[in-house]
Amino acid sequence: MAKTRKIMIVAGEASGDTHAAKLVHALRDVEPDTDFQFFGAAGPKMRDEGVDAVVKSDGLAIVGLAEIAVALPMFLKAFNDLKRATVERKPDVVILVDFPDFNLKLAKTLMRKGFRIVYYISPQLWAWRKYRVRSIKKYVDLMLTILPFEKDWYAKHGVENVEYVGSPLAREVHSNIGKEEFCRKNYIDPSKPIVALLPGSRHKEIVRILPVMLTAASEISRQNENIQFLIAMASNRNMSDVKRAIDNAESQGIPLPRTLNVLEGETYDALNAADAAAVTSGTATLEAGIIGTPMAIVYKTSTLNYKLFEPMINVPHYGLINLIAEKRVATELIQAEFTAETLSDELLRLLEPDTNAAMRAELKIASDKLGHGGASKRAAEAILSEPPA
Repeated sequence: MAKTRKIMIVAGEASGDTHAAKLVHALRDVEPDTDFQFFGAAGPKMRDEGVDAVVKSDGLAIVGLAEIAVALPMFLKAFNDLKRATVERKPDVVILVDFPDFNLKLAKTLMRKGFRIVYYISPQLWAWRKYRVRSIKKYVDLMLTILPFEKDWYAKHGVENVEYVGSPLAREVHSNIGKEEFCRKNYIDPSKPIVALLPGSRHKEIVRILPVMLTAASEISRQNENIQFLIAMASNRNMSDVKRAIDNAESQGIPLPRTLNVLEGETYDALNAADAAAVTSGTATLEAGIIGTPMAIVYKTSTLNYKLFEPMINVPHYGLINLIAEKRVATELIQAEFTAETLSDELLRLLEPDTNAAMRAELKIASDKLGHGGASKRAAEAILSEPPA
């Protein structure tokens, strides 16, 4: 008779949904004869893997204090729905994926009720809010980290229940088609320079970041009209924001490039084809680094958010690929430094052959530190190392 494992898994953002879906798949692969019953907070990819969505996490990815305050009733309902489901279904293990503002509170509540808590993809405590390490120590049974320096960081802060499984992006981030085929499919000239613009996946990121990218693209086109631009979006969820930004630029008389393609679900292919990219700080900088695309890392939030959060940040770099490299491989244009002028200057610099080749070599060295694949499987094996209750 097949054994049964009941697992609650909670993810709140698009990247967490992707990693959680791969983990669910890996859990089934590691124990193919087990009857898994997955439930929790699930995005579209987790639901495709058969996770019962007590909460649909599609709308939970919100950044900024003001935005979170407005959405507080939604978060409270999601929290209470998950807590109730946990008590009713009694999972063998609760897996919390990233999303620390929500998941650390859930860990505290569920640990006190006697549930085993595994945290997959550590909050970036080494960057800011270091005080949260106390919560990890008290309310997490096992921390699974994906960045090479995190296990040592936790050990220095007295947390031993940590296992480094490698990045789930390593060997999983790659283009599905070559540059020539990609260009033919999207009516792009492969002989002319290509610049990819990655404005992020959240509404507020796109609203604040894409207009600056578009103005920079306009300035670059003024200097070299042969340069082609791609706006790469992971999904169509925020396509209306992209269209609005383009319409606004045109209404303001900003002359956009002759080639400005908006792509959905082709981010890796776009990065692979691009000679350079402007990438919003976050997981995408790792993806661009693994693919090897020379990039400028950008970010802009509200003035209030930046003034509140900037004093808490205690790392030398914002970009994850720079943190992995342990040096400033990619230029970072953050907040006031992120302007159309600074971005256009940097992208034009990256299109210079010697500069481009040098950064590609540096990115290769950095991305090799992320491991050689199999992170989801190693995470699954660590979670299943303790038999079900």
